[in-house]
Amino acid sequence: MNRLQTELDRLYPPRSPVARLVDDAGDVRAMVLEVVQPLDWDALSEVWHGVQMELELPAPAIAVSGTDGLQLWFSLETAVPASRAHAFVEALRTRFLAHVAPARVRLWPTADAPARHAALVPAPQEDAEHWSAFVAPDLAAIFSATPWLDVEPGEEGQAALLRALQSIKPAALDAAFAGMRASAPHARAPAPAPAPAPAGEDDPRRFLLRVMNDESIALALRIEAAKALLPRG
Repeated sequence: MNRLQTELDRLYPPRSPVARLVDDAGDVRAMVLEVVQPLDWDALSEVWHGVQMELELPAPAIAVSGTDGLQLWFSLETAVPASRAHAFVEALRTRFLAHVAPARVRLWPTADAPARHAALVPAPQEDAEHWSAFVAPDLAAIFSATPWLDVEPGEEGQAALLRALQSIKPAALDAAFAGMRASAPHARAPAPAPAPAPAGEDDPRRFLLRVMNDESIALALRIEAAKALLPRG
């Protein structure tokens, strides 16, 4: 077994004896979030940075699909049902890509049954002229317009990109899932409305100052009050 296959089997099994990422029980250890053209790396980089900085998860692998998309590959230490994996990447889409049209985002495994998964990487495409491949973070942006390699990627280079990656531990997955659900718009309590001005308080500036300094009022409303108090140029 070469070094690349060793890393692929470590992060994204099962891959043999048949080339698929969903096992016979319908469980997976790989989750893939993909954005397709005309979106560029800027969109997907929000997820790549966000899962590390906000959710405190290991960095996912970055891949070019070989056709029309850029992908993030998440590795799970312990297999989970495909339905749970799909729910997780859907939560990532909602959290970090809500401004992107859903038609431009692909989530793997799929929600249907039996679940379908992303094509393996690296691999030649049907035209045999383009390859899917894992790419380094500092090079991802240059593949926005052409998300493929024109030549077969080297095994050693692909293995090196994967060697530093770690799988998501079950507790970390649960914590990230819970955090995203807690911060989802539908899970948040309605923001309290600013308290009305007391009778006789007809000074707009005094009212805005009170809103701005009241920590019980939603931060967004306090910011708007602060903006209203800025001198007009």
